[in-house]
Amino acid sequence: MSDYWTALISGIVEGLTEFLPVSSTAHIVITQKLLGVDLTSPFWKMFTVVIQLGAILAVVVYFRNRLIEFVRSFLRSEPRERWRHPLALVIISFVVTAVPCFLMDKFIADRLENPVTIAWALILGGIAMVAIDRWYFQRATTFRMEDMTLRQSLAIGAAQILAATFPGTSRSMSTIAGGQVMGLSRTAALEFSFFLSIPVMFSAAGFKLIQFLAKEPIRIAGDQWTTLGIGFATSFFVAWGVIAWFMHWVKSHGFLPFAIYRVVVGIAVLAWLSH
Repeated sequence: MSDYWTALISGIVEGLTEFLPVSSTAHIVITQKLLGVDLTSPFWKMFTVVIQLGAILAVVVYFRNRLIEFVRSFLRSEPRERWRHPLALVIISFVVTAVPCFLMDKFIADRLENPVTIAWALILGGIAMVAIDRWYFQRATTFRMEDMTLRQSLAIGAAQILAATFPGTSRSMSTIAGGQVMGLSRTAALEFSFFLSIPVMFSAAGFKLIQFLAKEPIRIAGDQWTTLGIGFATSFFVAWGVIAWFMHWVKSHGFLPFAIYRVVVGIAVLAWLSH
């Protein structure tokens, strides 16, 4: 298969899975393995980062009006009250996640390409997700990001560390489940997950990109620029559509289909690896 088709398929998979609670990391690793991509190749490692940036840019574009509104209200608020503002809570949650993940970078990297770890994370995460959703759905007390507390944002940041430590857990699943445990409704937890993804993914992707280029400077040929462009654009547009659909879906449905999907995929990967 040509690199262009690989980029297109990878971009679609990234866009489809980045913000659903099914783990984009797991799907990208499995997809590229099935397509015969060398997962140790510096170029394809960089490609994975680039398509993640395409997906996160879709969040910025989709929520652009709400982001502008938050920035304006933050600047107009009283200085002593700003730490309670949704933007401040996002940053606090980001710091709680970022510092431990930075310190555990080598530990995380060693597990990133381990399909067995990813498969078990998919299965266990799916079971945990449906159990949490069933138990805490009727117990929600916070229905808007504007009503969140510092305690809730700290807990969500801590929950996200699990996703970074064990690829396959899903960043989206961890933040949504963590939010529900702390009293957020499905919609509030999902929206906070989207906003938190902006600093988390931009910083993580940027850090990885700097690491790759510092260790192994990559000379990108003309056709490789095209490959990167195809993956980035595809991921952006697919993710944009998924965000719009998922926001609508969560208002009236639960996460059971995604939990079942995770368990099925995890079992399928373990069966595949056993042959």
